[in-house]
Amino acid sequence: TILHQPMNASLYVVATPIGNLKDITYRAVEILNSVDVIFAENPKHSKVLLSTYNIKKDITSYNDYNYQKKIPLALNLAKQGKTIALITDAGTPTIQDPGYRIVKAFVESGLNVEPIPGPSAFVCALQASGLATDKFVFLGFLPKSLSKQSKLLLKYDLEATIIIYESPNRLKKNLENIKQTFGNRYIVIAKELTKIYEEFIRGNIEDIIKSLEDKKIVGEYVILIEKKNV
Repeated sequence: TILHQPMNASLYVVATPIGNLKDITYRAVEILNSVDVIFAENPKHSKVLLSTYNIKKDITSYNDYNYQKKIPLALNLAKQGKTIALITDAGTPTIQDPGYRIVKAFVESGLNVEPIPGPSAFVCALQASGLATDKFVFLGFLPKSLSKQSKLLLKYDLEATIIIYESPNRLKKNLENIKQTFGNRYIVIAKELTKIYEEFIRGNIEDIIKSLEDKKIVGEYVILIEKKNV
């Protein structure tokens, strides 16, 4: 059965800035001001953004730890005619966060879902990387196991740019493992995107590993690996 949704939604999936608060869209502010309640990954964190744009709405948490309780609450509100906005700490909900579960529940219940587009860290990194954008694979955070990392990377080592997220405490170790898996391939590391200390590091992975040896690793990272056979 093909379902055609009308424009008025019960759930709005709203992208928010990944660092610079000015990156929010007019439409996102409009939607956040118009809904009945906001479901946020971390309400305390999101209140900084909401207060900046004078958005005063009821807000509740929705995350990996409470989604089983919050999805029924959201569905009940929607069935009462209430409208909900889903936001994450930064970027586009459902990308590397539990937002997809609430979207799936709304879709399966026949309730309308509408995306409000905006920033996403891996897209921002890709568009300024200088690497091929015609084909790319986004893998999110790699598994903790180095052997599982290598297996996953090799599985998706197609003729496409590979994009992963990385935390500061794992960056050096996982770069070494990527080198062991792919050899001295060209990569790009995007750090602290849209923030004061935004930085792009480009080069062969061996050179980048050496350049990071004596540096304190802080911040949020996106690693982009050049496609094979370039």
